[in-house]
Amino acid sequence: MDRQQLAEFLRIRRAGLRPEDAGLPAGLRRRTPGLRREEVAALATMSTDYYTRLEQARGPHPSRAVLAGLARALQLSTAERDHLFRLAGEEPGPPPGPPREVRGGVLRMLARLDAPGMVLDAKYDVLAWNPLAAALITDFSALPEAKRNLLRLRFLDRARQADLFGEEATAEFAREAAADLRAATSKYPDDPSIRALVADLLRGSEEFARIWALHEVGTQESMCQTLHHPVVGRIDVVAEVLVIPERDQRIVLYAAEPGSASEQALRLLDVVGIQSLSARG
Repeated sequence: MDRQQLAEFLRIRRAGLRPEDAGLPAGLRRRTPGLRREEVAALATMSTDYYTRLEQARGPHPSRAVLAGLARALQLSTAERDHLFRLAGEEPGPPPGPPREVRGGVLRMLARLDAPGMVLDAKYDVLAWNPLAAALITDFSALPEAKRNLLRLRFLDRARQADLFGEEATAEFAREAAADLRAATSKYPDDPSIRALVADLLRGSEEFARIWALHEVGTQESMCQTLHHPVVGRIDVVAEVLVIPERDQRIVLYAAEPGSASEQALRLLDVVGIQSLSARG
């Protein structure tokens, strides 16, 4: 265990994390950048004294549970998490689950976009979205957090299946998304939420069960999709997928052909907003 390097790493990562990135108020009396020690300790579910000793290079050998808590609190990337474990003299092992924290810069970018956009994790949980994405697909804020998942919408929510994907693109998306999920099961073998998702999909969708039995593994890339919105009608879009590798997340952006009827429909959707979703029932 390299106590000095571990202490320095913790101090630098704490200083680089803004309060708003951790869902904390910025406050008026922060004399130094970053989070306070007691804030990191609370986020990592440990005592402030224990965390302080780690930063001062005089703490005990941290357990794997403590290291996992620190990685979560400091919003470390997979590479940073592995480095943290090795500084503490531990082999990293597989990450416990897909990271759910979305960088503040990504959130600000989504808010400024004039196109529908969302952030997904490795199991297709919708972590963040902008208003136009909510208007186009569904009001994610109205769903319980556990239901904010595109695979659940695609395979289990039959009321939305026809709206989300056209007849031709739906099979392509279903197969690519299932291949993505298969990759996530091997990357995060100890994550209970992934196991629960797969079990629910197998139990609730014969179509998913047939696709899952193919054992395909892959990563979804850009594809053309046709969406049928109850208010603005048919929208032909290209779904562009931008990968954030250090967090195993992807940004999905929907764009229509410039000057097309679909682009006009998206502009109209930007005006009517999520109020139009009431028509879906």
